[in-house]
Formats: sequence, structure tokens, C-alpha cells
Amino acid sequence: MKSTLNKIDEVNGTILIELEKADYQDKVDKSLNQFRQRAEIPGFRQGKVPKSVIQKLYGKSVLIDEINKIVTEEVSNFVRDNKLKILGEPLNDQSEDRQVDLDKDENYKFYFNIGLTPEFDLKLGKEIEHTYYSVDLEEDLLNKQIDAYKQNYGTYLKVEEESVETDLIKGTLTEVENGEDKENGKVIENAILMPSYIKDEASKAKFIGSKVGDNIIFNPKTAYNNNEAEVASLLQSTKEEIKDVNSDFRFEINEVTRYKEAELNQELFDRVLGEGGATTEEEFRTKVKEQLEKQFKPNADHLFIHEMRDIIVEQMKDVKFPDEFLKRWLLESSENRTEEQVEEDYPKILEDLKFHIAKQKIIEENEIKIEFKDIEELAAEVARAQFAQYGMTNLPADVLQNYAKSMLEKEETVQNLFEKATEDKVIDWLKENITVIEKKVSSKEFNEIMTEHSHLHSENVADENEVESETEEVSSDETNE
Repeated sequence: MKSTLNKIDEVNGTILIELEKADYQDKVDKSLNQFRQRAEIPGFRQGKVPKSVIQKLYGKSVLIDEINKIVTEEVSNFVRDNKLKILGEPLNDQSEDRQVDLDKDENYKFYFNIGLTPEFDLKLGKEIEHTYYSVDLEEDLLNKQIDAYKQNYGTYLKVEEESVETDLIKGTLTEVENGEDKENGKVIENAILMPSYIKDEASKAKFIGSKVGDNIIFNPKTAYNNNEAEVASLLQSTKEEIKDVNSDFRFEINEVTRYKEAELNQELFDRVLGEGGATTEEEFRTKVKEQLEKQFKPNADHLFIHEMRDIIVEQMKDVKFPDEFLKRWLLESSENRTEEQVEEDYPKILEDLKFHIAKQKIIEENEIKIEFKDIEELAAEVARAQFAQYGMTNLPADVLQNYAKSMLEKEETVQNLFEKATEDKVIDWLKENITVIEKKVSSKEFNEIMTEHSHLHSENVADENEVESETEEVSSDETNE
């Protein structure tokens, strides 16, 4: 067996696999013998079917199967051993004069067209200036977040004064009939309600201004506008159990508690930032502001890398690609894609492919590597950010660690984290090697910039995920090493 590469030009080539009978005959004979052992053919005992009969019945299909396996493996090995950077996958040469005749020949030549990754230079130096936006959080947004922390970390305290609509009122609910406790009626020992949730204004008014020791007669179904779920919750029953209950109840108030927001003191500093995270109000405000501004970083990085993508793609506008090969590969690799769709999608796919290859070039030439610890650190960062969205900024280390560990148990998540870690390192490299102009903007200005960016790049939003997937597939065999 002999394999050679014939380059048509710098981005197109043909792999020739020359196969002699000695390369495949032993495998064909072995496979036919296995068929002979298993074959159940009328008139012959199993395992005793003549070879000539097996050859007649299965010879050609076995020959095709074995040759196909040999050639497929040889093409893959040839690409790997010669460190060819190919795009897509090798495709059978469809030229009429290069077709194989299995009935007539014993020695065969197989031709495979390949698309080669082009060689090109990236001019990414300090002469390139680009803006990197970071957010300087507005004072009113910082105040809102601090107010939210004060609210979230507040506590309920018992009060003796008259209740207001946001108080929690606790007591005993007793079913009544004609103004008296109903015999064998319902009694709920630890009932609880908040007047603000009562929908009937007359019923709500009975509770506002009430205090410990008061007894209030009301009808739960009237109070909650016959909302079965809310009535069942108050009566600590199921919807079925309260379906026929339409009695008045007496609420004997045993306790009134009022929510008091947390004070801006050391206890709140520690609960939000961790023990010792801040010791003064000024330091606390600074740290909270830094945390909030950091939440904008993923979008700032996204904007930066997308705008750098435009610069890089523009630099590569004259780089030659194996366009006809790639279009054919896109068409043959998808049963549902038409030639018209390929032509329509190709410019976008080519742009994404150029940027993908450029990133790979940066990674390879600068020996950028992703270690598993990078993925672990990113998983912890993602976990921390997800909890922060719900105001949970000071979780114990073991909780974060366990959550991050659960993320790493999913193969798809690990792959996504790997790609994100890779892109983060490319972003860091770009920031170090071009001239970055830092620009502080308000969160409102930043959101407007992001909206405009999304609008400018939204023409093919519906196909964006599909195009990105195609790009990964086109370049998936790029480094068969």
C-alpha cells in the first residue's frame, strides 16, 4: 500500500491511496471464512458450505467492506502522520476517470480531495489600538443594591403595637357558627397570615391595626376571593378538604412580628462579604461596587473579542480558502442542506472559520495551554456568579466547591468551560499584545453599547448557533496530530 499527497495549490490537495491485492486479500479471506462458519444455507450443514458458494453470495460485499475499512484507516493515519491541517473531512474524488472498478481490477487507486488550512500572518501588535469598556457603576444603582442587602438580611421582630399590613400575624384559627365556636369544627393552632396578601379590602381592614390578644371574625374564602390554594394554605389543608368549607373563622392573635431591615454595620458587612471583608461603611460600599462592576466583565470581554474578530477577519480578507471544496463538504455533510442554502450561509461560515483558525494560530504559536485547574477555577467562578445573581455573595467555600464539582461531572459542561477558558486566554493575550484603550462608562452607557453591537450583528441571529456549529465541524479535523 502506498499513500501520497498531490497538492493542487496551497489550499487544495488530493490524497492517493494505492492498494494491491496483497494489502486486502488476507482480510477478505478471513472475513469470508467467518461467514462460512455462520452461514445457514438450505442444503448445506452449518460450517460446511463450499467456499465457492460463499464467494458467490458474499464475495463482493465483503471485498467492498474490507477495502473501505483499510482505506478509511489509511487516510486518517496519513493525515495524522503527516500533520496535515485539513478543513472538513476528505471527500472521494468524483472525477469519472478516477472511479474504481471492483469487478475488473485487483489493484486499486483511491483519490480523496482535501481542503488545507491556509498559511497566513496576523498583524497583531501595539500599532493596533482598540477600546475596552469597563463599567463605573452609578451611585443610585449601588444604593439600590445596598438597600437590597439590608432588606435580604433583615429579621422579623415581635411587636406589641398595632399591626400594619406587612406584619406577620400568628395565632389560632377556630371555625365558628352563629358567633360561637363550631362543634367539631376546624381548629388551626399555628395559623399565620400577612394582611397585605388579603384580597378583600373589608377583611384586610379588620387585621390592620389589630394587636396581640384581639379576636377577629372573618371568612377565609371571602378574604382571598375564593382562591382555593391560598385558603388551603391558611387552613393548612388540601384544596379538596376545604372545597365545602365556607364558614367564618375566629383568629385569636397570639403574636405580631414585623420585618426590620438589617443595619449597615459589621454584621451585615460580614454576611455579604465574608468575615473581615470590610470594616467600615466606605470600604463596604467600595467592595460591593467592585463586585457589581465585575458582573459586567463577561459582556465586556464578549464585546472586545467580537470587535477584535472584525479586525482579524478584515486582515484575512485576501487569504485564500478552498471554497469549492468547503461548499461541497457542507452540502455532503448535511442531508437537509441544499446548494442554495450553502451559497447563502457560506459567507458567514467562512468569516467564523477565519476567526476560529486565527484563534488556533494564536494558541499554537504562543503555546497557550488549558490545564484542568483552569477549568476548575472557571467552574468556581461561574458558580459564584450564578449565586451572586440571587444576592448570595458569601457562600461557604465547601458549598461553592461542591456546586462546581457537580458542574464538572457533565461532559458537555466541561467542554463549554474548556472553550470559555481558551477564549479567556486568547482575550488576555490580545490585551497584552495590542494597545488597549481603557474606557470607563456608566452601566446605562454600557448597556446601550451592547444593544447597538447586538443590533449590528443580528442579521443572521436565527442561524447563529447553526453557523457556529458548522464552523466547529469544518475545523474539527484541523489538527489531526
